[in-house]
Amino acid sequence: MTSRAFIAGCLGTSLTQDERAFFKEARPWGFILFKRNTQSPEQVAALTAQMRETVGWHAPILIDQEGGRVQRMGPPHWPAYPPARAFLGINDPVQQREIVRLSARLMAHDLKSVGIDVDCLPVLDVPVAGSHDVIGNRAYAHEPDMIARLGRAAAEGLIAGGVLPVIKHMPGHGRAKADSHHDLPVVEASLAELRASDFRPFRHLADMPMAMTAHVVFTALDPKHPATVSKTIVREIMRGELGFDGLIMTDDISMKALAGGFAQKARAAIRAGVDVVLHCHGIMEEMVAIAGAVPEMTGARGRRAAMALARIRHEPEPLDVDEARAQLASALALSA
Repeated sequence: MTSRAFIAGCLGTSLTQDERAFFKEARPWGFILFKRNTQSPEQVAALTAQMRETVGWHAPILIDQEGGRVQRMGPPHWPAYPPARAFLGINDPVQQREIVRLSARLMAHDLKSVGIDVDCLPVLDVPVAGSHDVIGNRAYAHEPDMIARLGRAAAEGLIAGGVLPVIKHMPGHGRAKADSHHDLPVVEASLAELRASDFRPFRHLADMPMAMTAHVVFTALDPKHPATVSKTIVREIMRGELGFDGLIMTDDISMKALAGGFAQKARAAIRAGVDVVLHCHGIMEEMVAIAGAVPEMTGARGRRAAMALARIRHEPEPLDVDEARAQLASALALSA
């Protein structure tokens, strides 16, 4: 049976009977894990296997594992990774790029070993003075070309380790003066300003397999609708101007930036041209509403999903984990 165009979370460290029954019937295309779902390596591996068993295929399982304050798997069972901004202290640009790649490669090792094969990384947003710190040190730099260079290094590290990257938050969250988890940000920059800065990292990484939208209004593009539910932004900017032809997923539609009920928000995103709706909280009534509102993964949507998953390396490149961890720690210590 064909999957439906949503990604779902669950409430705990294993699936309840109700969750199993719902996922079997609703057939989400993928799943996402949060800190509440990650207790130990053995438990996470069991949970990812449970999730895939309910839908009957090796469905993608996602996580936000950026490093810094956005890291769902952390000590004591997994290492603490640095935030993106920490790599700015490495002065040699060649070494800087290699250490960013190495950090992502190590993250991929951690994720792959417990059954996770998609990481919502890299953050390609370009922060500006006065913007909300919801992005902050999650961004690699303030210059779009450096963000593109280091973002690509991170994406390459994940891919080398058998994990798909998700570039985010398209077409850019760096200018937002509000946190879209709680409020709707409105960006009033001109199209020329957006092209000169915000769009650039996404254009440079348009060959990546997956992208996540921004719940942000851009008055120069569509003054009425956030990017996630804007036909103009999804089709003319993301697909057209930025040239992205991979799978587009929403940011979490539970976030307060989007108005309306869950079915309404899901339908609006799909109508705008987004491929897959992301819902993170595992609240059953919300997932039921979304499942009833989204289409099956067929046609162009299904082709983009298949092309993305085809890029997963099932045999990651060789890695001496202990040596790599020591190299990462040494480089960051010297840059501090």
